[in-house]
Amino acid sequence: MASVMEGVDRLTRIAGQNRLELLLFRLDGGQRFGINVFKVREVLKCPLVRRIPQANPHVCGVMHTRGQTVTIIDLASVLGLPPLDPSPENFVIITEYNGHVQAYLVQKVERIVNLRWDEIHPPPHGIGNHNYLTAVVTIDEKLVEILDVERVLAEIVGIENDVSESLRGGNDAEGARPRHVFVADDSAVARKQITKVLDQLGITYDIAENGRQAWEMLKAAASDEALPVTSRYGMVISDIEMPEMDGYTLTKAIKADSQLRALYVCLHTSLSGSFNQSMADSVGADRLVPKFVADDLAQVVLAHVDADRPSVTPAA
Repeated sequence: MASVMEGVDRLTRIAGQNRLELLLFRLDGGQRFGINVFKVREVLKCPLVRRIPQANPHVCGVMHTRGQTVTIIDLASVLGLPPLDPSPENFVIITEYNGHVQAYLVQKVERIVNLRWDEIHPPPHGIGNHNYLTAVVTIDEKLVEILDVERVLAEIVGIENDVSESLRGGNDAEGARPRHVFVADDSAVARKQITKVLDQLGITYDIAENGRQAWEMLKAAASDEALPVTSRYGMVISDIEMPEMDGYTLTKAIKADSQLRALYVCLHTSLSGSFNQSMADSVGADRLVPKFVADDLAQVVLAHVDADRPSVTPAA
């Protein structure tokens, strides 16, 4: 499957152009699913798997690859489909995001497709909050489901959402920036993680569920001549991978707009690698913070929102 992961140069050309590449795969021979190639390290025929007693029921076991031991998660089992057999007939997709490396067991890996983010749409309304979809796209006249792998990781590995005691609590002193921020993220789990951090800091927020919605909400806020947008929002926290408009494109649009360019933009991403820092710099982002470490995000928010506020001296 080496040919599946060829073309890193091609990825660097599409990043920042509101484009992405999806690796398509199947779990049961029917429905096709997709994952952003930027999250994928490697695709392999399923190797020898060592089962782990008392492991999470969705974990097949562990594998050894390139000097590293990697947990294998059965995506079919996670989605409520019949579990797959970790045999050489199936494949593993080794992924890296949110600071973790893990492999997903799948039945078949098909191909990589190059798409525009505006071709990708949020899941249909009415499917409930307990699904694993983050977006959908039509390819070859058939629906492809893009999985919320951040949710999969959070449920199986666990993500710490609590902020250190030393960072908690509000600073109510008057200052130059509002303690109210704007959040854009398409993952319901990621939004919950971010807002829990902000709640612990005593910071309020508005939320958009994709880049296009974020852009429209920010433009609407900027149209209020009575209140400059920087008096409404202390900063913007945006994911990078979002349907309809990605975080790079959103940031570029904000920094090109005379009413919005003064907003501080923090890109908060599950994607790994120095390339993403270079891309963040190229579109004018003020900061890039990897997901998900609660204290890291809290420190960035407090460092900017409370930077111009006088410290509060405890009462004697």
